[in-house]
Amino acid sequence: MKAFEEIVAEHGATVLRVCRAVLGHADAEDAAAETFLAALKAYPGLPETANVQAWLVTIAHRKAIDATRAAKRRAVTVPEPPERHSGIGRPEQADPDLWSALGELSLTQRAAVAYHYLAGLPYKEIAEITGSSTAAVRRAAADGVRKLRTIYPRECE
Repeated sequence: MKAFEEIVAEHGATVLRVCRAVLGHADAEDAAAETFLAALKAYPGLPETANVQAWLVTIAHRKAIDATRAAKRRAVTVPEPPERHSGIGRPEQADPDLWSALGELSLTQRAAVAYHYLAGLPYKEIAEITGSSTAAVRRAAADGVRKLRTIYPRECE
């Protein structure tokens, strides 16, 4: 079994990208950190045959839901300071239009797009993570990409 530090190094960027795609920038880093704290506790009991990336994305999904629920309960008294946004999860490569476009997708569409296109998970695993059917996840991803193409028409390079 790999050392947990290797797991963090190997999958840290994917977990952060998924959290950012689902939550936006405000809570993504906290959700990613909470994902790895929870994973650290459970890692010793993880079977050798487990798909570690899917396992981490599942934990990140649950932490993102927790963060979404917490944000709805939290009162906002002052606007947040501006921060640099990134289209690929790195602050030094900003693209606020993409993050704005992702924010217009439904939570289901965002999750399907993020898990499939950013994390590279198959639809079947995404369905297990989200508690949905494979067909529903496939439809949500297709609808999400279609909507992104209309509201974010920039060509990918």
